[in-house]
Amino acid sequence: MSYLPLIGLTLGDPTGVGPEVAAKALTHREIYEKCRPLAIGSSSALRRIIDICGLDQQVRNVDSVEEADFEFGVIDVLDPWGVDHSDLIFKEPTAEGGAAAAAAVIEAVKLAYAGKIDGLATAPLHKVAMKMAGFEYPGHTEIVGEFSESPDPRMMLVAGKLRVIHVSTHVSLRDAVDLVKTPRILEAIEILHQALRDLGIEEPTIAVAGLNPHAEVGDHFGPEDSHEVAPAVEQACAKGIDALGPLPPDTVFSRAAGGEYDGVVAMYHDQGHIPVKMLGIHEGVNVTLNTNVIRASVDHGTAYGRAGDNRADETSMRLSMLVAIDMINARRARVAAAG
Repeated sequence: MSYLPLIGLTLGDPTGVGPEVAAKALTHREIYEKCRPLAIGSSSALRRIIDICGLDQQVRNVDSVEEADFEFGVIDVLDPWGVDHSDLIFKEPTAEGGAAAAAAVIEAVKLAYAGKIDGLATAPLHKVAMKMAGFEYPGHTEIVGEFSESPDPRMMLVAGKLRVIHVSTHVSLRDAVDLVKTPRILEAIEILHQALRDLGIEEPTIAVAGLNPHAEVGDHFGPEDSHEVAPAVEQACAKGIDALGPLPPDTVFSRAAGGEYDGVVAMYHDQGHIPVKMLGIHEGVNVTLNTNVIRASVDHGTAYGRAGDNRADETSMRLSMLVAIDMINARRARVAAAG
């Protein structure tokens, strides 16, 4: 029997759609056929949403990874905090919900870093709720980076054949332009190259988007593409990476979505996020790269407006688990091949 990766599935904010999309993802038998899922977070929130949605599932609390049985229809939950969230009000950020969500991610990252689980798939957090609870993290990426001792985590978005990494993410557009520098772009290309190999693409082709309209030579709209982006691409090619660019940002993403390129380097947050989300908000997966643990996540928020109404779509959560599984399996295969 082939190895089944052990995936930590964090439940997210109890007042959002996290527990719902997690529970619904685990109604797919495919997940249990491909991995051993362990839910991490509020068991009371999970029981509540299973009842609301009328799902044919049971919840089984465990005190450790070793106690989990991974039986389809029975969700093993690691909930070391034991806080009752069954009366929390849906649809709004709370300190209790923020604390539960952040604590679950921190626990999951620690388990992955210690080798107790193979990777994690995460339900959504809410920055305001976490701040209300005393956690100042902008999101998952920074939590994963801190607790896996990875100082420069990066984000990759996946939607079908489109895979995008960013040179910068959560900064202003004005600051993002200042971050378009050759060393940072080259680093993004190298990180994406490794990530694509981790997904089983041994010789990926990487497109690098320009910053300015059309990415034209001659610096008509600014010097960044010729002075910063082009040298990064040249240096990547010199290292044996199949990279092209700078390419016009208004066409490169659709070409990649059609399979012409295996991945794209975007220069800033919205340049990369908009095309991914245009492909479908429920089809996207957010992957944290350049860290010591494997983590994939839904590419949507807590969706408070849908919480508690049995209206949440689990597609992104299910796809997140499958992406994490693929990365774990590809890495294991590469290690085995290396002897």
